[in-house]
Amino acid sequence: MGTTVYSIGIIKNIDNNTSKIILDEKLKEGLEHLEKYSHIVVIYYLNKVLEEDRRVIKIKPHHDDIPVLGVFATRFPARPNPIGLYVVKILKIDGNEITISKIDAMDGTPVIDIKPYIPKFDMPNEEIKLPDWVEKHLKEKHEHKHSYKKLRKMIVERF
Repeated sequence: MGTTVYSIGIIKNIDNNTSKIILDEKLKEGLEHLEKYSHIVVIYYLNKVLEEDRRVIKIKPHHDDIPVLGVFATRFPARPNPIGLYVVKILKIDGNEITISKIDAMDGTPVIDIKPYIPKFDMPNEEIKLPDWVEKHLKEKHEHKHSYKKLRKMIVERF
């Protein structure tokens, strides 16, 4: 089964708090009325993931209290289809450039799609359940700054 996905633009990191999506010029009319929303969902392709790492099936995070995890139970970048998804605040739209709050992506990362964030569609209506180690991790306000090279050391098993 083959699927073709096209990049619609790239991510450019400005500073620690701000990034930009530079959209393909021919698609800028697709931004019409996007400024009426406060947030967007950005879907992007993690193009720095090595081909061999697309076969990752299990990882062991660096924290001792976290067990070995199946890749689909993580937000680990190396996965069969290395796609990232992030909700960001729109700060400004100018032509084909969208200035946004910081996104967890590297400079030059290809953007696959942009969608308006609509809570009714993008937030579950029922109670959310998370594993204890995730709850603990979030309480510590952990922001990882690991390089992809360091993250690769967490790989336990490939298929």
